Amino acid sequence: MSRSIHLVFCGTPRFALPTLERVVDAGFTVDLAVTQPDRPRGRGMEMAFSPIKQRALELGLPLAQPERIKNNDEFRTQLATLVPDAIIVVGYGRILPQWMIDLPPLGNINLHASLLPKYRGAAPIQWAIASGETITGVTTMRIDAGLDTGDILLQKEMSIAPEDTAETLATRMAAIGAELMVGTLHGLKSGAIQPKPQDDSKATLAPLLKKEDGRINFHQYASEIANRIRAFQPWPGTYTTFRGKNLHIWTAKQDGRHLKEGELAVEGPRLIVGCGSETALELLRLQPEGKKRMAASDFIHGYRVSSGENLGE
Repeated sequence: MSRSIHLVFCGTPRFALPTLERVVDAGFTVDLAVTQPDRPRGRGMEMAFSPIKQRALELGLPLAQPERIKNNDEFRTQLATLVPDAIIVVGYGRILPQWMIDLPPLGNINLHASLLPKYRGAAPIQWAIASGETITGVTTMRIDAGLDTGDILLQKEMSIAPEDTAETLATRMAAIGAELMVGTLHGLKSGAIQPKPQDDSKATLAPLLKKEDGRINFHQYASEIANRIRAFQPWPGTYTTFRGKNLHIWTAKQDGRHLKEGELAVEGPRLIVGCGSETALELLRLQPEGKKRMAASDFIHGYRVSSGENLGE
């Protein structure tokens, strides 16, 4: 029997869990799991484990949580001593130094949630939905010194459903990506995979999301706003103002009415808002500032909303 592929696994978020679990189930040897240091979270600001740390402990894997990696001699010596065949990187959240890129013979292999070179960057799932894409996919690639610019190893295309949010799409992509990573490792070991350079002329960017990205601009078409509502869940969400206070919009669908931008129309339990070029959205679930999420009918009743009022003023 041939020697198992020895791996170092670098990851932090829930998106990385299926890949960690799948490479272990497939018989690869994970000699070390690397994740971000524990961070304070929640109202009590208690120290919390990353999803990868929690699962690594359950699996009995050796664990490292370096505060920094670029000029960390102790961490560098630890990885060099392990002599990994490959380093797997899924949402680790750190830029890898060149010494780490150069270390394993099979390379540092990243699972990226887009069909590269489209949507390079930190938020490919969100920006694909926000841009109205109906097709996306996952890519395994060799990390180099650029931002998601390394050679493509394998890709798997998948559809974006009309009702998909960033959360639902990420769950499916994580599962498909885990299988793709296993196939990538087997293909690299056997020599069946020929790395393919990316076509930089076709690259698009998916930058890290900011709070301001969630602010609704009612000059945009209803379809564009609806896509952003789906895309920016759970963070930053999509929000506007109503009577001078913040109002989050969690779900909405296009409507055939013609209204002025930001103008509200109340039709029984239905709440409709005008968008760009006389398009409109029916708002389904909302969250007023300081309140819980609620159905549009409850919002209308509780706030005595009238047709002709406006959002975003």
